[in-house]
Amino acid sequence: MSAPFVLTSDNEALAQRIIAKYPHGRQASAVIPLLDIVQRQNGGWLSREAMDFVAQRLDMPAIRVYEVASFYTMFNLKPIGRHFVQVCTTTPCWLRGSDAIVHACEKRLGIGLGDTTADGAFTLVEVECLGACVNAPMVQVGDDYYEDLTPETMTQILDDLAAGRQPRVGPQSGRKTSEPLPGLTTLTDAAVQTGGTD
Repeated sequence: MSAPFVLTSDNEALAQRIIAKYPHGRQASAVIPLLDIVQRQNGGWLSREAMDFVAQRLDMPAIRVYEVASFYTMFNLKPIGRHFVQVCTTTPCWLRGSDAIVHACEKRLGIGLGDTTADGAFTLVEVECLGACVNAPMVQVGDDYYEDLTPETMTQILDDLAAGRQPRVGPQSGRKTSEPLPGLTTLTDAAVQTGGTD
């Protein structure tokens, strides 16, 4: 039998603050944030012991925790690699070339979607919309977004991660956040942007 799951002291303090936000008798409302804390502490996935810990902590049936954990794709029910590469393949990303991004990942990592590299460094999955459609195609690695990707920039990001370097997050095209690719086309006068006058 596996050892019971226990939070670190920092995560315990965080869990207490989250649970305190809900009225007495409604602690089960904290199930998603607690699952997130537990998953992060547990190396990016939820073991049965980790989910049982959340159920006990929130005084709710374990099956209810399992239902939440298995419903939301943000929770992983099996171990993942150190770098969790989530490629968006929803329509905006697909129209902008997400198939080529998936292929570049598979080629560079030598694995298919849903697989983990033999060294445990990378897990590659396909996901639905990650919410940066204007900068499609994009991927999420851990908590970081990489946008405006090409097969070449995606391969470079994977190379950097494999070498222990932190790639630059955000758009890889040189654009600033979500502004038009050629640059600003309206409100280019600083006085207009700040509400000031000459």
